[in-house]
Amino acid sequence: MHGILLAVLVVGGTGIIIGLLLGISGKIFEVHTDEREVKIRDCLPGNNCGGCGFAGCDSLAKAIANNEADVNACPVGGAAVAKEIGKIMGVSADAKEVCAVVHCKGTCDKVGQKFNYYGTMSCSEAAILNGGPKNCSYGCMGLGSCMSVCEYGAISVVDGVAKVDRELCVGCGKCAKVCPKGLISIIPKDQEEVVLCNNKDNGKKVREVCSLGCIGCKMCTKNCPTDAVTVTDNLASIDPDLCVGCGLCKAACPTKVIS
Repeated sequence: MHGILLAVLVVGGTGIIIGLLLGISGKIFEVHTDEREVKIRDCLPGNNCGGCGFAGCDSLAKAIANNEADVNACPVGGAAVAKEIGKIMGVSADAKEVCAVVHCKGTCDKVGQKFNYYGTMSCSEAAILNGGPKNCSYGCMGLGSCMSVCEYGAISVVDGVAKVDRELCVGCGKCAKVCPKGLISIIPKDQEEVVLCNNKDNGKKVREVCSLGCIGCKMCTKNCPTDAVTVTDNLASIDPDLCVGCGLCKAACPTKVIS
């Protein structure tokens, strides 16, 4: 009987000692998580798309809590999520809804073909073949690599050119990353005037390959009242922060390349 009691005491005592040691170790090696990080993670949509520049929503939440990223860094969540995160961080969030835009209007009837390809080919693979199948080596090849990476069904290829549905697009930027021509940019959703061309050749060469390309004539810059339009390397661009949406640049463009 004494042997049984002794065994029980030994086992019980050992268990108590182990429990105490584990409790002490847990306190010593405890990893403290910022409460704000948990709340921020709950606000984020959980897409883990990488559009914010971080590996996923967990990484972004940690970066925001550590003041290493802006409260409006999530392009998918938009202004609503930025506002909630701003409350958690105690700062104001001035976030605009954004979307992607394809800077090209070179449809099949406006741009000639160098060659016809039949089969499956990505845009990056096609670009290696003398800049792609179209005469304009700057423009959209219409093979849909951007469409294949869009998780929101916001991109379609119409008449040889990728088009973005602004209502469906969340501005995650995946399409921009996959485009080998650098044709896609992320702009404010409410920006009306956009130059839909990427050709940096002089006007004569542009005309030879596309009837809708920017020819660098600077008529848009001359008619812009806020200096929002500039021409660099024969290509016009519009600063969304300066643009007031008056439409004068669009009206003045002789090739109608401004949307």
